[in-house]
Amino acid sequence: MVEVKDGKKILTTPISAEDLKDIKIGDIIYLNGSMTTCRDVAHRRLVEEGRELPVDVRNNAIFHAGPIIRPLENDKFEMVSVGPTTSMRMEKFEYEFVQKSGVRVIIGKGGMKENTERACKEFGAIHCVFPAGNAVVAATEVEEIVRAEWRDLGMPETLWNCRVKEFGPLIVSIDTEGNNLFEERKVIYNKRKDEQYDIISKQVGFIK
Repeated sequence: MVEVKDGKKILTTPISAEDLKDIKIGDIIYLNGSMTTCRDVAHRRLVEEGRELPVDVRNNAIFHAGPIIRPLENDKFEMVSVGPTTSMRMEKFEYEFVQKSGVRVIIGKGGMKENTERACKEFGAIHCVFPAGNAVVAATEVEEIVRAEWRDLGMPETLWNCRVKEFGPLIVSIDTEGNNLFEERKVIYNKRKDEQYDIISKQVGFIK
């Protein structure tokens, strides 16, 4: 479901394609509910090895992140820090990952490209950016670590299934139409750069 609370647009899992249809690139949203950290090895296990994820992320969210976790008693854990890792590393896997897992919201750092654009458009998903440098703030928005799966991968690559509250801000970088904020802005920025380069080159003779 989608609601607006205190000026914030908040998505609550489970999330449908219908929930996402009016969310566009550049929008700022927040997440309530289920979110699972999911990095390189988990993507490879699902896509290349055909292994089923031990956490059901269908209609939920994944976070490209390698958190720092504090173990507690009785097999419980506390989130200490959970900053986004570079999403582009998962780009080659993301189309098949979305297709097979049914995930709706992908969160990470930086942009993604054609595979993710196609997945978002075909399967009704979005990619969002969590601002880098705010890993400790992000940890405060994790209410509970519910499950920890594939612990054999070590702390960064373990699937940490979390319950989050108003997790964000999340900047939508790819929407369900396949529009890509990073790629669109790149064209604009390169045009501005070239224009300024031409101006400066005429004024400073040693720049070639």
